[in-house]
Amino acid sequence: MRVCAAAPFAPNDALIAGDLRWQAHDIVRLRQLESFDNEPAWVRAAFARAPFAVVRRAQAAAGLVAVGLRGAARNERYGTWARSDDIEAVFRPEALLASSLDSALRVADRAALPVFVALDVLRRDASCFGSFIWGPTGSVGFELATGKPTATAASDLDLLIRMPNHLSLDEAQRIQAKLQEHSAYAGARIDAQLETPAGGVALAEYASGKPRVMARHASGPRLVADPWAL
Repeated sequence: MRVCAAAPFAPNDALIAGDLRWQAHDIVRLRQLESFDNEPAWVRAAFARAPFAVVRRAQAAAGLVAVGLRGAARNERYGTWARSDDIEAVFRPEALLASSLDSALRVADRAALPVFVALDVLRRDASCFGSFIWGPTGSVGFELATGKPTATAASDLDLLIRMPNHLSLDEAQRIQAKLQEHSAYAGARIDAQLETPAGGVALAEYASGKPRVMARHASGPRLVADPWAL
């Protein structure tokens, strides 16, 4: 987040595990958005246009969820907190691959965007992810969840792959190679993140064979040798 509200709770009140009903990259529809700080001027207009937020990786106290707001411009990102009681619906990345994507592809100008071409091809290619659970995040995920045009011709396709169990280096490299093939075909950059017990790990970084990789966790980023060894 380029801007973030001050935490509306004392550091000692933050929950270590957080509320497991919501996970990073989930998109939530909110009944209202409380203001905890001097928020940017664009926030209220953006929320009125689309009363949705993205769950982010940050610790929160009981009854609160760390969320991020998206504005119309690329640099309009704001981190804040929502009351859990104000969450009306939750859209997980993997749930956006069925009817939501089909609806977007029925609109000609959206279906022609490189990111939607890439996502549709990936959905049809069962050999890429196999039995792994995955789905879109970023601008594409936000558009599919909200129905509001968000992705552009220059957007990247951001993906989340649920990876609770160890992923071999060979398998990671195979998936990364397949994503690069589809990226070249569609003309859209594809950036995949593994959701591991240690946090979010970039697939490309893990597939590179580095001895340690960056794991993004609610308590902060950290370098780990094995994202599954906890």
